[in-house]
Amino acid sequence: MSDEIKKYLTDILESIQAINEYIGPVRKFEDYKSNRQLKDAVERRLEIIGEATSRILKLDSSISITKSRRIVDMRNKVIHVYDAIDDITIWAVVINDLPTLHEEVKALLKN
Repeated sequence: MSDEIKKYLTDILESIQAINEYIGPVRKFEDYKSNRQLKDAVERRLEIIGEATSRILKLDSSISITKSRRIVDMRNKVIHVYDAIDDITIWAVVINDLPTLHEEVKALLKN
């Protein structure tokens, strides 16, 4: 694996860790929904995750990241169709998809 891909994987890992820090251990949807700064910060980190994933796939499409296409699509929606993204969709990604992505990226970085 190239150093460039490792850098992008590290960016993904750091963004997931930042999101986890932002939302804290309690993880209440209502707290997320009512805090504009928190939503902005989470969405920004999802943009970074999606862009890094896109760049990884362009460099080496054999890198196995579950739901990689959905990750890139989410990034595109957050950036280009920002007014159609709802809080529930973002929250679902944070709660349901980021834990798996976190484990996959850590495993890839160990190789």
